Amino acid sequence: MDVSAIALQGLAQAQVQLESAAASIAGASTASNSAGTDTVDLSTAVVALLTAKNQFSVDLTVLKVANQTQASVINLFG
Repeated sequence: MDVSAIALQGLAQAQVQLESAAASIAGASTASNSAGTDTVDLSTAVVALLTAKNQFSVDLTVLKVANQTQASVINLFG
């Protein structure tokens, strides 16, 4: 099991979620229905942005810990 690969995959998923939420928010100013109200749920988009931010943070922490662990193992054998 390659922890770094799993963390990188998580970063890629967070990037997709971030881009989707950002596009949704960016489209909020131009999207309106016939009644003139916004058709974008901004609260959902903001929650998606915060979720992506937290996912980035977690995945980066996993990468840092994996790197430190590998360095420690190398130091033990080296």
